[in-house]
Amino acid sequence: MKPHIRTKTQFDFADIPEATAFEAGYLVSVNSGWRSIRPVIDPARCIGCEQCYLYCPDGVISVQEGKAVIDYDFCKGCGICAKICKAGAIGMEAERK
Repeated sequence: MKPHIRTKTQFDFADIPEATAFEAGYLVSVNSGWRSIRPVIDPARCIGCEQCYLYCPDGVISVQEGKAVIDYDFCKGCGICAKICKAGAIGMEAERK
């Protein structure tokens, strides 16, 4: 029995969508204030690699002018974006009241 070999597909960043499939708020409700920490992006360190956008489970990160931007109305504060950011541009800080 021969193993199935997949063909490699080349893609470019232009092939990745610039925004989520649905607008924020379509599938989730506005954060009701229970978030205790939130991600904060340092624009000087952001390289625009879009990894945070791709891994965000709520789809609240978009890339505008080559930098990541977070919609805090829908962010749950899970911290996945901060963990995945190789440039160290995203840090978690305490939520301001």
